[in-house]
Amino acid sequence: MICRICWVHGRVQGVFYRASAQLQAKELGVTGYACNLADGRVEVMVCGEASRVAAFIDWLWIGPTAASVSHVRIVEHELPEAPSEFTVR
Repeated sequence: MICRICWVHGRVQGVFYRASAQLQAKELGVTGYACNLADGRVEVMVCGEASRVAAFIDWLWIGPTAASVSHVRIVEHELPEAPSEFTVR
């Protein structure tokens, strides 16, 4: 089990990015959250098996149709216990 915090830059607010991320997370079987930041980025935490987390991070670069992702910054994150679901904040 690994966790990553990602900051997604570009046109990612107002384009259903967080809701689409939640659907993708459920499809891949990962947990975490997605939330809008005041500066226009979306912060995403993702936890799960390494291959599933990698697939989800690959999706972050694509996002929903209306999104235009310019950069994804990723850092390792350690949690005592991973969340039980993927939520939108």
